[in-house]
Amino acid sequence: MLTAVYKSSKKADTYLYIEKRDDFSKVPQPLMDMFGLPKYVMMFDLSKREKLGIADIVLVKEKLSEDGFYLQIPPPEENLLDQFKAHNGVESD
Repeated sequence: MLTAVYKSSKKADTYLYIEKRDDFSKVPQPLMDMFGLPKYVMMFDLSKREKLGIADIVLVKEKLSEDGFYLQIPPPEENLLDQFKAHNGVESD
């Protein structure tokens, strides 16, 4: 399963996986508007991979098959103040 990966020009650490290079026809227009101008990153054979960086490879394959695309967004940032408070036994607000 060949997969093309694009980086968002508007959202940091946000990537779009699609089935064919430069074919965004299955991606909803509101998503493309939010994503911005796609910057090509790479193309690879997903079926030859066992895992991906932070994305769940099973979910990526499923979404590509069902929807024709997969949007990878960065995990939420950790709140360092809340971590500090929890480590020191202080309740968060």
